[in-house]
Amino acid sequence: MDPRDPTERANPAERARLAAILDLQEGRGRVPLLGDAEIRELLRRAPRIAVIGASDRLGRPSGEVFAALLRAGYEAVPVTPRFATVRGRAAFPDLAAAVAATGRFEIVDVFRRAEDCPAHAHEAVAAGARVLWLQLGIVSWEAAEIARAGGLDVVMDRCISVERHRLLR
Repeated sequence: MDPRDPTERANPAERARLAAILDLQEGRGRVPLLGDAEIRELLRRAPRIAVIGASDRLGRPSGEVFAALLRAGYEAVPVTPRFATVRGRAAFPDLAAAVAATGRFEIVDVFRRAEDCPAHAHEAVAAGARVLWLQLGIVSWEAAEIARAGGLDVVMDRCISVERHRLLR
């Protein structure tokens, strides 16, 4: 055992998470993911984005990204049972409630732990979304498989705000 090797110090769940991230980075994923060209077109043509896990607490990445999407002109809708509003916008406890109240979303952007993402992939499929987007640091091949089987495209381990700035200059 090499104490300098972080995979050897990690518990089995952490090892699995690291393996999933390495598979993504090395292109060994179990489903195809959208590349830069497809993401560029998606961000140009997809005005409605549900942000699962959006936060109203200052400094939280999910709140900052949500605010950046609003500033960029997207119709972003917060989906979180923790807050009644996020950045002054009505929040919904789940994706089905958001769709019922506001209509269908092209992108479902998820700010949740990887182990929570399969349930959100099922929600996105049921809601008729076009894309399941897992934010930077989130890799769930199970969620990606659910989304692809349901006809959705998938983006993982990318920040939608960063990608918008990088690809739409």
